[in-house]
Amino acid sequence: MKHKKFTLKLLMVPAAFCLLAAAVLLIYYFNKDTAKSSAEITNYSHTEYKGEYVLENESLKFIMDAESTQFSVMKKDTETVWYSNPGDSDSDPLALAAEKNNLKSTLLITYDTEKGVKTLYNNFEYSVKRDIYSIEAADGYIRVNYSIGNVGKTYIIPSSIPESQMNRYLEKMDASWQKQVKNYYRKIDRNKLQATDNKEELLSKYPDLETECVYVLRETTKDYLKEKLQEYFAAAGFTEEDLEEDSQNGAAGMFFNVSVIYRLDGDQLVVEVPMEDIRYNPEYPVTSVTVLPFLGAGGIEDSGYLFVPEGGGAIINFNNGKIAQSPYVSNLYGWDDAVSRTELVHETKNNFPVFGIAKNGSSLLCIMEDGASYGRLTADISGRNNSYNSVSATYTTVHAESYNVAGKSNEPVYVFEKNPPEENIIQRYYFIDSDNYMDMAQTYQEYLVNKYPGMDRKMDTSTPVVVEIVGAIDKVKHRMGFPVSVPVALTTYKEAGELAGRLKKDGFENLSVKYTGWMNGGVNQSILTGTRLISELGGKTGLKNLLGYAEENGIPFYLDGITQIAKNSGLSDGFMVSRDAARFASKEEAKLGEFSAIWYGIKENEESCYLLKPEVIQKMVSNLKNAALDYGAYGVSLQDVGNTLSSDLYEKELVTREQSIKMEQASMEEIKKDGLGIIINNGNAYAVSYADFITNMDLFGSDYSIIDRSVPVYQIALHGYVNYSGNAVNLSDNYEELILKSAETGAGLYFTFMKEAATVLQNSPYTCYFGADFSKWEEDAKEIYYKYNNAFKNLYNQKITDHYYAAEKVTVTTYEDGTKVYVNYGTTEYKEGRITVGARSYAVEKND
Repeated sequence: MKHKKFTLKLLMVPAAFCLLAAAVLLIYYFNKDTAKSSAEITNYSHTEYKGEYVLENESLKFIMDAESTQFSVMKKDTETVWYSNPGDSDSDPLALAAEKNNLKSTLLITYDTEKGVKTLYNNFEYSVKRDIYSIEAADGYIRVNYSIGNVGKTYIIPSSIPESQMNRYLEKMDASWQKQVKNYYRKIDRNKLQATDNKEELLSKYPDLETECVYVLRETTKDYLKEKLQEYFAAAGFTEEDLEEDSQNGAAGMFFNVSVIYRLDGDQLVVEVPMEDIRYNPEYPVTSVTVLPFLGAGGIEDSGYLFVPEGGGAIINFNNGKIAQSPYVSNLYGWDDAVSRTELVHETKNNFPVFGIAKNGSSLLCIMEDGASYGRLTADISGRNNSYNSVSATYTTVHAESYNVAGKSNEPVYVFEKNPPEENIIQRYYFIDSDNYMDMAQTYQEYLVNKYPGMDRKMDTSTPVVVEIVGAIDKVKHRMGFPVSVPVALTTYKEAGELAGRLKKDGFENLSVKYTGWMNGGVNQSILTGTRLISELGGKTGLKNLLGYAEENGIPFYLDGITQIAKNSGLSDGFMVSRDAARFASKEEAKLGEFSAIWYGIKENEESCYLLKPEVIQKMVSNLKNAALDYGAYGVSLQDVGNTLSSDLYEKELVTREQSIKMEQASMEEIKKDGLGIIINNGNAYAVSYADFITNMDLFGSDYSIIDRSVPVYQIALHGYVNYSGNAVNLSDNYEELILKSAETGAGLYFTFMKEAATVLQNSPYTCYFGADFSKWEEDAKEIYYKYNNAFKNLYNQKITDHYYAAEKVTVTTYEDGTKVYVNYGTTEYKEGRITVGARSYAVEKND
């Protein structure tokens, strides 16, 4: 097998951009260092591959067809077979030629240009059909190396050549040939460079420039002209041996290397894409990779569904006919705030990196492991582009930022990260002998418990409930005729203790409290470089008295804090933008905007808000932890850690999202080591094992039209190990619906209270707390809690063992001791045996 090496050239910025010289130099500054990914692109051409490559153990048999690199996986005990690609895609009446090639592919890549134009390549059409791939088989793994691209004809002409050598060939050509050759080559003189030239880059690419001029073949030279040049140079004595010495000669710019590694691990298939081995021309960076886009895809004749991690989980039935609706697309762990955006219509987010397919009585479950934070899930049904139902993950490999380089140009230039992360994409596939999402949930639960030893079984015998107490807000008031933003107390330290004591007296048994807005200006907290108490709330003695009272009365009290962003902060707060803010790939500080729900763009004239560097975030978490220790709190409540996840794309101090996960986990580990408890929001999967309680968990998910049914897979996986709740009951738009969903999913309860009346919120941006007036909600909260606790108090130390829909609007959740919880979302009464469930209500059936 012969592998050819190519080193690809950087393209010059087209003159048609009409950019200012200084701005162009700025863009080159961003990319002046040669990216590792462009160092050496391999042409994995081969003579011939035939037959099969096999991996086999006691549980699975993996067979790869060498001629297509497609594969099958057989579960040996049931002889169920899953295929990487549909077997009859050529006869698909809906798929066009390009889509048929996608259906035959095990990889899709997207590359970008500096103008932001994206192009999709599949590895069947652009690698397998062209015989530019190789297969390596060793003990325990199979690795397929793909060269993906349009490999054009190689012309025996120099792409760059020193002037002294060029002159030797020109001397052997007649005058007309010499003229044409000089027209198609640019003569570069380092002492007479153009305004758009980067001298350092040119010297790096063409070392001969140090001593003489160099002729470089123009990028715009057409193939038919290259054929003429080939004739001229051949007559002048230029040979293939000379071509091999031309280190700059190579394939077309759109040429890429990506590898896939397959392993068996017991009853699981592990698929790996090493991102550090991805190679490309820096002018055409690979910005995303889709792994196994059609593994397990179901056809029109198949029965089953796609499982996606929307909310707690959701089902998209095969062939549901909703082709007028958009495909399902969502980001793992939400948007990375180190990537700028100018508009926001809908925020997509998945809290747990799991997807699956149930088909004809069996199912496969994919858990995205390494690289999951770069992932975006896509699921679609048959009838749109092809006849298949499929779900897969696409991973961002290189981030881009648009950069307006000159007022004279309407076209932004895109700046890219230098290289993909030196990390791996790893997907782990389980093959399950049922098409029940309960088995998917239990499989994921086993995975989490094995991965995170800190996930211990809960011992709760009553309903866990968290009450958030709001300390202070900021409000504009006039002082000496001038508008001034001042703290306004909603619940002082003393009042917070009284409120917590009142709840305990009211019978809230398994109660925890998190105190929001207790320092650094209140709810609109400034950067946590230190904890500056709010005098309007009571001072240091008042806070210590509060926390002492809470400890004496057995009320776990968590101090809440924002640690990932700097709101309305400056030098006086210990914040320096150039030092502390994370950066976009363009090297600009990551300034975050608030988006309008009306026009979807960024609101103007809003206060400054910056994303912090990951190492600064760690310091802020540590500061919150130290404050909790100093004041005697039970634990900390992390508003953003475990909820939002971002990187820092500044090239010199790059921190990837995967590295941010490890840094967050290290911070939470330190908190636990110091004996403190942790409350988190929303509950990204990598953080849940550290949490005592997860508030604001997404129990519903977004109402995508393509989805047919929600299923609480995430909650089933966590129940009995981690306590969680939905949003605050008293702040919910429809608290009755929230309570029903909480009953279905085994969630605890969450309330938000303040001592002041809601009228104090008038003429402020904090109208979200209008329902937090404790005096107005105390009796209702007691009634909701008593009823809920009486029904579910003995279930929180148990696993959920079953969940199903008894009717279109009725769910049934079963626990280890046989208790069944019926939830009726319908508007009419539901009866089953001796159980009657009223409309919009729940009922519990104990196993006598």
